[in-house]
Amino acid sequence: MSKFGELIDVEIPVLLDFYTEENDQSVAMHTVLRDVAAALGDKARVIKIDVDKNKDLAEALRIKGLPTLIIYKNGEMKWRHSGGQDANTLINIILEYV
Repeated sequence: MSKFGELIDVEIPVLLDFYTEENDQSVAMHTVLRDVAAALGDKARVIKIDVDKNKDLAEALRIKGLPTLIIYKNGEMKWRHSGGQDANTLINIILEYV
């Protein structure tokens, strides 16, 4: 999990998307997250994490519903949401932490 610490302990906001390919709402978020990443450029980072391949991390963070979206900045969780979101809402939330 030390790699996870390196991912989230940065000065820009990091949006994590916990998903599985079997979850329709998770798959639908892929396009939204691409739009968010494109709109924010280097102001933030968007990272998708497959819970099937990262079971220990998902368990440690108590990921229950999918997709689960979490924003970290400087290693600290700033925001968390289970379920889908639209691109504009996510962009505005992330910009609060830039």
